[in-house]
Amino acid sequence: MTGDQTYQFKVQNKEQGQRLDAFVPVHCKDLSRNACARLIRQGLVTVDQSVKKPSYVLKPGEMVSVTVPEPEAADIVAQDMDLNILYEDKDIAAVNKPPGMVVHPAPGHSSNTLVNALLAHCKDLSGIGGVQRPGIVHRLDKDTSGVILAAKNDAAHAGLSQQLAQRRVEKFYLALAHGVIKEDAGVIDLPIGRHPSDRKRMHISTPAKGREALSLWTVKERFSDATFVQVQIKTGRTHQIRVHLAALHHPVIGDAVYGGRKKRGRLPASVLGKAPAPERQMLHAHIVSFNHPVTGEKLTLTAPLPQDMAQLLEALRESAK
Repeated sequence: MTGDQTYQFKVQNKEQGQRLDAFVPVHCKDLSRNACARLIRQGLVTVDQSVKKPSYVLKPGEMVSVTVPEPEAADIVAQDMDLNILYEDKDIAAVNKPPGMVVHPAPGHSSNTLVNALLAHCKDLSGIGGVQRPGIVHRLDKDTSGVILAAKNDAAHAGLSQQLAQRRVEKFYLALAHGVIKEDAGVIDLPIGRHPSDRKRMHISTPAKGREALSLWTVKERFSDATFVQVQIKTGRTHQIRVHLAALHHPVIGDAVYGGRKKRGRLPASVLGKAPAPERQMLHAHIVSFNHPVTGEKLTLTAPLPQDMAQLLEALRESAK
């Protein structure tokens, strides 16, 4: 892309009553929903040459103009760091992110992030993610390990973002949770929103204030004081699995934010004698399945458990004998 590009769309009769923030992503298929929302907030989307709020209700015949600015060059230092590459070609890369690594630069984390490492490894990444998030199409919390995808060009970024928005990317996580979950499987359908008094936390909210969040869980193994569970997320809300499991009163072991670390004493000495007490949430992005954004090939990528989680799992198995 060279320079800003402006696209125009006329509101059709069948689109009457649509909100502006719902209309734009449908017509700008190369942009993610988040990117479209950002353009609206920045005043780069107009209706009949007038800036409108995201909630503006459209009427037939109105002309919606969307200006997409030229991506900024990412002013981020490339750092040569060891990366566990699960898959790579000219369009995308998939990394097994270790626990403790921040995904992209942010205040307090300007270096040693996954983006710094990817820039050194790939030399170039897509610009759609913005100046601080080149190539990043989805995220993992700092202390969550596992599969994360990165786009090397804008076409790949747009294709992956579209699949994510349409919920066609399958993501399976593994977690060690406190307590014994009695049911074999279940669905958690609880909206998640920002905590009213602590902006760094999320919480179960009302449908009006929160966003839809859907998690499907299956028990893999039970122990005397813990459960090894697989969770498939159908939505990608911040801290989704951590909040949902805490809502079931089975917080992720080691989670200092949502109760998992406070319950450390519930792990018996026989377990902690064989594995260190966890200092991060025992949550791992295990499998990601999607269609290659350029070739259409079906890809299923798997990241093995990191050492700390595998060690704790083995200690739980040994203590259960």
